[in-house]
Amino acid sequence: MSNPTQRLHAAIAAVDAANSADPNRVVVEGEELPAELVYGQRMSAMLDRVYPDASEALRLAVRAQHIRRWQVPRASYPMDRPGYLRWRKELGRKHAEWAGEILGACGYDPEDIARVGSLLRKENLRRDAETQALEDVAALVFLLHYAEDFAAKHAPEKVVTILAKTLAKMSEHGQEAAGGLGLAPAVRHALEAAIVQATDP
Repeated sequence: MSNPTQRLHAAIAAVDAANSADPNRVVVEGEELPAELVYGQRMSAMLDRVYPDASEALRLAVRAQHIRRWQVPRASYPMDRPGYLRWRKELGRKHAEWAGEILGACGYDPEDIARVGSLLRKENLRRDAETQALEDVAALVFLLHYAEDFAAKHAPEKVVTILAKTLAKMSEHGQEAAGGLGLAPAVRHALEAAIVQATDP
């Protein structure tokens, strides 16, 4: 596929097709949709909003951030901190593998595939601006679309602690973008408390 724009659109469509098989559902404006399909679309929308000049590799990685995620369930690893870290590492590896298969079929070269894989594995976070941008986008999507449900299921102090950790992973640009989101009141209050917690000596 020689046309770069056509190739990008084909790859994104293939990622969406893979995520359309997600058995988990979310309701968006009254319509029940595959959860990871919606997540990928929300990631791309946030990237366009916060990093409008993103490279093709970053656009692909953002869309494939959770590709076929349900196939590596959290419950398949011990429910402790080491188990969580092993799960996250395996997710990154599988996301890179599954995305790479799609990119290869769409005509991307090995260097492009390796770059997207590196982003999906979150390699060189903090030192790689695009890996950091991917982390920022994921955090912003969580704050805007998922933090309210999370907050409703956990004690306020835990929510504040989680949001403080989320902020700590973000760049200054990402943190500034968080301030401009139209967050639910409960999330905004918790985020304000998290900022205070993060800045207290």
